[in-house]
Amino acid sequence: MSSLIRNDAAWRRMAVAVLLAAVLPVMAGDKKQEGRNMMLTSTVFFQGGTIPQRYTCDGSDISPPLAWSGLPAGTKSLVLIVDDPDAPDPAAPKRIWSHWVLYNLPPIAGELPEAVPAQVLPPGTLQGVNDWQRPGYGGPCPPVGRHRYFYKLYALDTVLPDLGGPAKAAVEKAMQGHILGHAELMGQYQRSR
Repeated sequence: MSSLIRNDAAWRRMAVAVLLAAVLPVMAGDKKQEGRNMMLTSTVFFQGGTIPQRYTCDGSDISPPLAWSGLPAGTKSLVLIVDDPDAPDPAAPKRIWSHWVLYNLPPIAGELPEAVPAQVLPPGTLQGVNDWQRPGYGGPCPPVGRHRYFYKLYALDTVLPDLGGPAKAAVEKAMQGHILGHAELMGQYQRSR
């Protein structure tokens, strides 16, 4: 019995040490640690899970609900990029296909509702163009195989200038040197045809 108590006490000491290592830098204002606390979630799929058909070209092709938390101090705007690194075929990917590009999202928004149209985006939010050369969300529509879709949220220390309907690469270039932290949510989809 005493060995169980000793092991339990050792486990508690280790758990407290891990917790303090995670919390103390944030309390002390460590910006790198703060960025690690960012989270991006959805109520319709979990990390690594299947994206429901409703949010794909086989369904209503609408954007899923997204929510974020744990933004670093000093965050002035957010960038959301959704892309697929498995295009056109996961067995032989040739390019990264962008599905949605938003920038200058205000950090206080906290979420995007399902099927968010351009006129309902949080004030100040600007849209880039996806790889279909149009603004807005274009859902998963893989030609073959099971693809991964990365919903990437970046916290910036600045508000970007109006880039005039940019492609993903232009937004990524503009945000260089301004990223305080980032979070990713990955979902998967394969067509059932």
